[in-house]
Amino acid sequence: MEADTFSVHGNGIHLNQKVLQTFHKNFIQVQNILDQNRLLINEINQNHESKIPDNLSRNVGLIRELNNNIRRVVDLYADLSSSFTKSVEASSEGDSGGTFKSHGQKRIRPAGQL
Repeated sequence: MEADTFSVHGNGIHLNQKVLQTFHKNFIQVQNILDQNRLLINEINQNHESKIPDNLSRNVGLIRELNNNIRRVVDLYADLSSSFTKSVEASSEGDSGGTFKSHGQKRIRPAGQL
């Protein structure tokens, strides 16, 4: 099982391989969407500069697509944040005696704090 766990030295965070694969997959999705947004923005700018009515009309749909992509990126980052938080909480719960590690030392966690 140790081979399936990623440990960040000095702060006691342990992430399993599945969590890391999820992070990697989401970051790839985010990068692909951002690359697509760059192309959309370039096309929107070209259409705007052309001042051709059909191109300007096309920008309406392109801007909608851009906005939807931005929403997708926000959702992916929210999912990443939630997954990371759950992973860290699970890692903290795995520590015995209500302690957590910080910089290689164990400290007593104050009452009511995770």
